[in-house]
Amino acid sequence: MSNQQLPNIICLMGPTASGKTALALDLAEKHNCEIISVDSALIYRGMDIGTAKPTAAELARGPHRLINILDPRESYSAADFRRDAITHIDDIIANGKTPLLVGGTMMYFKALLEGLSPLPSADEAIRLQILAEANEHGWEYIHQLLAEVDSVAAARIHPNDPQRLSRALEVYRISGKSMTELSQTKSAALPYRVSQFAIAPTERKMLHQLIEKRFNIMLEQGFIDEVAQLKARGDLHLDLPSMRCVGYRQAWQHLDGEFDYSTLVEKGVAATRQLAKRQLTWLRSWPELTWLETGAENNLVTLCDNATID
Repeated sequence: MSNQQLPNIICLMGPTASGKTALALDLAEKHNCEIISVDSALIYRGMDIGTAKPTAAELARGPHRLINILDPRESYSAADFRRDAITHIDDIIANGKTPLLVGGTMMYFKALLEGLSPLPSADEAIRLQILAEANEHGWEYIHQLLAEVDSVAAARIHPNDPQRLSRALEVYRISGKSMTELSQTKSAALPYRVSQFAIAPTERKMLHQLIEKRFNIMLEQGFIDEVAQLKARGDLHLDLPSMRCVGYRQAWQHLDGEFDYSTLVEKGVAATRQLAKRQLTWLRSWPELTWLETGAENNLVTLCDNATID
């Protein structure tokens, strides 16, 4: 089967606050598409305001798959996303629609489009052992241990990045092979024709303004109360992936009295801008992208023309 005969999927990427959801809803409404969320924050139930989750009205216009699928206690990997996304893509295609994957979690897009290495599943006992060693000797010591068995990963991972350090050493201790060695084997290629788009403002200043405006709107909508409710559960903590979502850590720390409201706003906006910067860094080196400008009137036409959908 030639590439042109393969089922078509559309990927719409972009930094936070760039207008992905609005454009995706227009496309889904007018062109027989169904949306799959590619967002590591929207997967969590009860985290609606701070993640800018689509509203009930927006979801009525364009239902999203892969949102509200986990409790904030739970973890979700790029491999989990790839597995679930492919299941939903196949289901949407079988129903005669075009899958529209929308979001800003670039690691998820990368996992889906490029495949994943056959890395072993997490081993809680080994992870706790590594944590105990780090608590006794420091993360620099863990970094040195990693360098002895995987110099490539050690050169790539900063000594102050405990999560990635721990995972890389864990992989070696589980499998006897380095993450670098295992990463040379990837999943099979996707059986789809992929049209890839990114949306962002031309000027960084405009994106910064959009981020600040949206963060303040979240606060007006009750974001602090949302975090207070999560905090009050008693079974969540700041080391969980869910609570590392942008804004949640800052709101939690504010509720703990670590800083005042104005500092919360400052830190929350700054953290969101840093997220956007990382997303744009990914996108600037991303192959085969068609760029769209936030707010441009012809975005839908450009997207449809380049994705070859009616």
